[in-house]
Amino acid sequence: MLKYIVISMRPKQWSKNVLVFAGLLFARDFFLLTKTLQAVVAFVLFSLVAGSVYLFNDIADRKQDVLHPKKQHRPIAAGELSPRAAAFAAFLLTTIGLLFAFRLEFSFGLVLSAYFGLTCSYTLFFKNIIILDVLFIASGFVLRAVGGTLAIQEEVSSWLIICTIFLALFMALGKRRAEIIASGEMAGHMRRTLAHYDRHFVDQLIIISTTACLMAYALYTLDPVTVEKFHTRNLVLTLPFVIYGLFRYLYLMYHNELGESPENAIWSDKAILMCLALYIGTVVGIIYF
Repeated sequence: MLKYIVISMRPKQWSKNVLVFAGLLFARDFFLLTKTLQAVVAFVLFSLVAGSVYLFNDIADRKQDVLHPKKQHRPIAAGELSPRAAAFAAFLLTTIGLLFAFRLEFSFGLVLSAYFGLTCSYTLFFKNIIILDVLFIASGFVLRAVGGTLAIQEEVSSWLIICTIFLALFMALGKRRAEIIASGEMAGHMRRTLAHYDRHFVDQLIIISTTACLMAYALYTLDPVTVEKFHTRNLVLTLPFVIYGLFRYLYLMYHNELGESPENAIWSDKAILMCLALYIGTVVGIIYF
């Protein structure tokens, strides 16, 4: 049973929680051992609570998942894990995660609690409301970035929130597009909100999100507050990596139909991984040396 609980917690998707390290990187605390350890703990706690949410989601969606070509193999939908056992595991994970979160930093505990409440309300209500569904998904990514910053007792940048929400919207809309294509005529039965989306509308929203994300990041690098904080205007040199990363992901989304699982699309593509490594290396070189 433990095996199926772990599978239902979707460890591969915990890669989304690396956003908790964004505040650490741009606060110039990357090489401070104490704060790095705090960020690592925040990542682990986010992963535990996210795992509990995935369990809760699979319990609520088990009837719809049976109709999905891929999701029908999830342990709860396949009958390998009982909803009762999954619910107990979710409760235990949430309790442990939140208790340690408040011990790490009270404000981080509040953010993690908000994340849990937001994602549960998404599962129960808002995933069936067009546009609000992707906004709720994007908000979850923002809470990851904000939570990681608060966990190391640093000030949350408004630019961090703006850039994160547009990037998250970009990826969430790509996921919706891929779901529409994969589900075909059964889209409305598998997820009610998919019946209200169409590829043309989603493609327009993806264009808007991509443009907004690039503009927000470009403005952040040139903002006088950013220049004063890092004592350099050279952060703008990282913009080509951001452009390439987004455009490469768009290519994978439209040509290889990989948008339904963003984490797999990113971690399986050598070009994006190389771009991420060069981006992080360039940021570290500019703001730390």
